[in-house]
Amino acid sequence: MTIQTTNMLKHVCFSFATLLLFANSANAQLNPVIDSIPMSDGRKLAADIYIPSGMSSGPVILIQTPYNRQISRFAGLPMGIGLNLNTSNFIFVITDWRGFYGSRTAQYVGSPDRGRDGYSTVEWIAKQSWSNGKVGTWGPSALGKVQYQTARTNPPHLVCINPSVAAPQFLYNEYYPNGVLRTEYVEQLDQLGFGLTPFLMAHPYKDFTWSFTESANNYPDSIRVPCFMIGGWYDHNVELMMDFYEDVRTMSPVNVRDKHKILMGPWVHGGHGSARVGTDLQGQLSYPNAKDKNDTMALKFFDFYLRNVTNGWESNSKYMYYQMGENAWKTSEVWPPSGVSNTTFYLHKDGGLKTQIPQNATDSLTFTYDPVNPSPTVGGCTLRNDLDQGPYDQKTLVESRGDILVFSSAVLSKDVVLKGKVKVQLKVGSDRLDTDFDIRLTDVYPDGKSMLVNDAAFRMRFRNGFALSNVAMMSKGGVYDCIIELPNTCLTFLAGHRIRIDISSSNYPKYNRNMNNGNAMYPGNSMDSLLNPLVASNIVYLNSANVSSVILPLLNYTSSIESSTIKHTIQLQPNPASTACFYQLNSSESKSFSLKIYDVTGRMVQENTEVSNSGWINLEALEDGIYTVIIGDGISQFTEKLIKQSN
Repeated sequence: MTIQTTNMLKHVCFSFATLLLFANSANAQLNPVIDSIPMSDGRKLAADIYIPSGMSSGPVILIQTPYNRQISRFAGLPMGIGLNLNTSNFIFVITDWRGFYGSRTAQYVGSPDRGRDGYSTVEWIAKQSWSNGKVGTWGPSALGKVQYQTARTNPPHLVCINPSVAAPQFLYNEYYPNGVLRTEYVEQLDQLGFGLTPFLMAHPYKDFTWSFTESANNYPDSIRVPCFMIGGWYDHNVELMMDFYEDVRTMSPVNVRDKHKILMGPWVHGGHGSARVGTDLQGQLSYPNAKDKNDTMALKFFDFYLRNVTNGWESNSKYMYYQMGENAWKTSEVWPPSGVSNTTFYLHKDGGLKTQIPQNATDSLTFTYDPVNPSPTVGGCTLRNDLDQGPYDQKTLVESRGDILVFSSAVLSKDVVLKGKVKVQLKVGSDRLDTDFDIRLTDVYPDGKSMLVNDAAFRMRFRNGFALSNVAMMSKGGVYDCIIELPNTCLTFLAGHRIRIDISSSNYPKYNRNMNNGNAMYPGNSMDSLLNPLVASNIVYLNSANVSSVILPLLNYTSSIESSTIKHTIQLQPNPASTACFYQLNSSESKSFSLKIYDVTGRMVQENTEVSNSGWINLEALEDGIYTVIIGDGISQFTEKLIKQSN
């Protein structure tokens, strides 16, 4: 596979199903002018040209697609135009990529230079009688990546670009984040017919080929026109986009640096299902005030640069982003925003996430990981057609399993505002030569739902680096650092919620499942082989000598997160207890209370609706583990940790 081929493959996931969501009518359709555009080698690309009635000439928005330009004839045009072409202030030109659909005969031996094809297309448009010479580009995913490639060639009549959920880089860490192959992502690209697997299987370590490829596909200094990037917090391109945006702001030509802007919403990548950039429903959550924000802002961008409309576009901040939780649009000139500082929370053996360092010198928790029965992927920034995208509840399918450790903060007494990248620093061990550690960050609602925010994985053989020479196996009894950085996000954990970190050793099929045997990771060049898998017993150390922690980038965080309405005023004896324990509530009132017991996942496992200030709690039906006892009267409530431990 050549470098040009890898250029073509990046971010190919904006599917037919997503394009159909533009449709306003199943029966109506647009009737474009059909033409062909000559390329530099004499071959021609098929093009559909949409000119609003009465427009003799005007600015043009170019869309270059591998997904069949003809779909727009009945699915409609983007940015809210749909089938109402005459409401548009722009002419649209949609072309099929060389080698695809109407441009299939333009294919030739070797890999096409899509940037050069974009150059030829822009300059052809500028010469047409219906064009006023101003051309902008639009499109998500693969349609976004080709915009960067076109801009890199610097067509004289290209005025601006608007790529969504896309960035130009081709990085090792995108396909092997922390050394772990993104299985479902690559499988989906293969299913679309773009076959990355042979290249990736040949280069599972960060070698010279990766270094050369990364250098060839990162060119912020070549973006010479204003770029308006649109992304989503639940998209898999978050880090690529945020990094590239920062680079174009500092490395593109001086005359254009301050004209680039980015909009980050609460959106998934899209490609299948109903959720995409701009819809209100994302996974199991809804964000009504984010609906179509991408379209309205893109139209303002094009109005300003292609139509010279005075609409205040340049006064918009560099970063425009959605703060989930409080569900509000925010702005900033820098990233992370001013006022954000790191706050460290420590993992404790009782399942707590606390600002206090553990005092015990020997605490640890152990869990098992069986590659044959891996912890499943439930939502998140996935791509494969059979997987859900976006925020989904982890409680039932992930946190209820026995192969996970769950650490939760106290119930929050006030909103806790997170902006940026969460870093998890673990001290770990295993009885196997190699294993993975997977992190999920969740927002726990008062009703117990544990909604996924984002996730990451780490393969322990790569703890010293990702080159073959860096590989190091683990030894039984050894204590190792495992540092995992999660993608940027913006979420306000509301008062009454809890912050949670889940630790497992798989998130499948999003990430390749480690076989734990220390052998070749992909035997037979299979992305999902299970050759001689072993069950691992993995350890997370949680003590004063070996602390495990989570660093949260919080805005103006100054005080305790523990809820003022939940007070530790229950005495439980004995604790730990085996079959029963006696509770004493420090309340002088003589009335009935409700007593509820929750496990570490937030699931209520026992309830007594009428209890007094004191009494016995029967624990025989509970499995060994850590629980939370809550006693309340509907106005006040009291809580305490309980450990069930059989003799």
